[in-house]
Amino acid sequence: MSVTRERIQGETAAAAMCITRDEISYPANLREIPLPPERLWVRGRLEADDTLAIAIVGAREATQYGIGCAERLAADLAARGITIISGLARGIDSAAHRGALRAGGRTIAVLGSGVDVIYPPENRRLALEVAEGGAVVSQFAPGTPPLAGYFPVRNRVIAGLSLGVVVVEAAEKSGSLITAGLAGELGREVMAVPGPLTSLMSRGAHRLIQDGAALVQGWEDVVGQLSLRFRDQVKPVAVPANAGSPDRLAHGQGQADHREAGNDESLLLLRVIGQEPVGIDQIIERSGLAPGRASAFLMTLEIEGRIRQLEGKRFVAA
Repeated sequence: MSVTRERIQGETAAAAMCITRDEISYPANLREIPLPPERLWVRGRLEADDTLAIAIVGAREATQYGIGCAERLAADLAARGITIISGLARGIDSAAHRGALRAGGRTIAVLGSGVDVIYPPENRRLALEVAEGGAVVSQFAPGTPPLAGYFPVRNRVIAGLSLGVVVVEAAEKSGSLITAGLAGELGREVMAVPGPLTSLMSRGAHRLIQDGAALVQGWEDVVGQLSLRFRDQVKPVAVPANAGSPDRLAHGQGQADHREAGNDESLLLLRVIGQEPVGIDQIIERSGLAPGRASAFLMTLEIEGRIRQLEGKRFVAA
């Protein structure tokens, strides 16, 4: 081992903190699952607000389409106070961490090795940035090598820390499908971003959608899967990161065009919704918007505090 690598590992190992399951700082979401890890090693810091967390995982050999989707989705969610969970792997995982950091949000990397053994090694700098803007976490003691059998165990922690898992690009036998399966078993939401029909890297994600996973075209779709308790914790942003309509992950229209169209549709919905409760079917009929677009912009208005949702999918002006 080189002197430089020894110094890096020594510094990172010294920075690791061990927390046990009976400590108050142990992640609340993870504590809820059956047989959670007895202890976690942490570089950086865990916060109580990390309960509002979404995992974004996917292919290591990702396409530029997938990387762009993951970065943008992570940035949009992180800008609204949602912690992004991923595994620091090549491809989609790295893109998710970068997107959250770019938006100034929090992100947590869960490793299949000790927190002082960064794999892949080219992600050492990214791991340091994640620790500064969130936490690097492992249930394996410092010095543990990244053995193949540890990664499915790691994936369970990723699912356990989050309220839901979004898969962005996955081949038919991708490890991210294991994470999605574990999420379903743990009662977490399972979501997937669709890709080009001809892309082999999207077949796993398309299979998840066929099996009932929620289709994600933008941050609104992710937030829409959360319970009202957690939706109320999502922060509004004056100018959303990569602002636009819900189909922005799959298309590359300009931000200015998106904001103009979004403002027009938001105003249209505000004219339909008054002080008396109005149901979603009436809103769609009166506004003339497609159901998907109406639901997405209703979610945006709710997060911005301009309308309130009542029981039975009814809305009133706030």
